[in-house]
Amino acid sequence: MLRVEDLTAGYGRSRVLHGVSLEVPGEAVTAVLGHNGAGKSTLLRAALGLIGAGSGRVWFEDEDVTRLPAHQRVRRGMAYVPQGQQSFPQLTALENLRLVADGRRDGRAALEEALDLFPALRSLGARRAGLLSGGQRQQLAIARALITRPRLLLLDEPTEGIQPSVVAEIQRTVIGLSERGLSVLLVEQHVGFALRAARRYCVLEAGRITSSGIGEPGAEERVRQALRV
Repeated sequence: MLRVEDLTAGYGRSRVLHGVSLEVPGEAVTAVLGHNGAGKSTLLRAALGLIGAGSGRVWFEDEDVTRLPAHQRVRRGMAYVPQGQQSFPQLTALENLRLVADGRRDGRAALEEALDLFPALRSLGARRAGLLSGGQRQQLAIARALITRPRLLLLDEPTEGIQPSVVAEIQRTVIGLSERGLSVLLVEQHVGFALRAARRYCVLEAGRITSSGIGEPGAEERVRQALRV
């Protein structure tokens, strides 16, 4: 689904990624773990085209999209949920969703499907997004991305600042998305959550992948050793 080959990227003269290579298979979750500043969010932004690649290649469904702008990658089936439960705070939850759904041929059906995944949002539809809890805003952000019917979801730190009960719900949703045929590239610091959700993982440190493997028994200990936690 997504293949990154020897990718370097950064901001201005500051290089953050140094020759990163990874693959995200179809209908599966791949987790990228690492400490703050390791380059995880930069990797997602480079994969989507929000920042340019200094060198290397980004392939999406066997098409070289390295030089395509972000909006064209979105049209091809990528969606991005950035860190921080972002929303339009003065709009209601339902208005936030309709901003994406309106104008789409299948917008109404896609909105209903997103609400089916997050039924709590139905009862919160008339509430301003700025008054929702962090967990509710995270669900809203994911639901909004899913209305575009992506084939690849780039998900950045979905559990940051979220209460444990909602973390479990988001985990179930992420796993359910892969079971529905969606690929997910998940950036996460919560090791347990990431390895329960993901089939594959890699550890990013100072812009380089230092460890990778399959989410199997014993993987959490290896990841914690790689992260030195």
